[in-house]
Amino acid sequence: MNNKAFLSLGTNIEDRDANLQLALRSLRSHEEIKIEKLSSIYETDPVGYTDQAAFLNMAVQLATSLSAEALLELCLSIEQQLGRIREFKWGPRIIDLDILLYNQDNIKSEKLIVPHPRMCERAFVLIPLVEIDSTICFPGTDIPLEDALSSVQERKGVRLWKQINGEDESGLSGN
Repeated sequence: MNNKAFLSLGTNIEDRDANLQLALRSLRSHEEIKIEKLSSIYETDPVGYTDQAAFLNMAVQLATSLSAEALLELCLSIEQQLGRIREFKWGPRIIDLDILLYNQDNIKSEKLIVPHPRMCERAFVLIPLVEIDSTICFPGTDIPLEDALSSVQERKGVRLWKQINGEDESGLSGN
């Protein structure tokens, strides 16, 4: 498993904590993925379309032998299995899995853009990501993502909801 990827997970419908746990269980069950670190879970105000419930968001660091495209297909499959319906952009969702970073690659294809194009504009993505690894740099630069976080305006809309101890050795995420 020679690739390192960082994912963002988010949910704001039904049992939000259970949705995150089910997504993590699906990732863990894949033979070509090893979850290495988990961020804490944050409750966050919605961005874009604001007339909806608050989200729970977290970040995950994983090792994988999957290509970036295969990882995207797995993420989309997990979303579908858990009941995600894409009604409209930035709308409510039972689960959302986004690839934030894949190694230090810059990928731009019809289906996938990595690093995630709006990652550096979103506190609900950067806060959990920087919690996992404060030394992560934006691909192709030596600029730490922590620096991008300092300029993000919406930080007050991100609140710690559940502390996680980081490492994912037991298969449990803070329970």
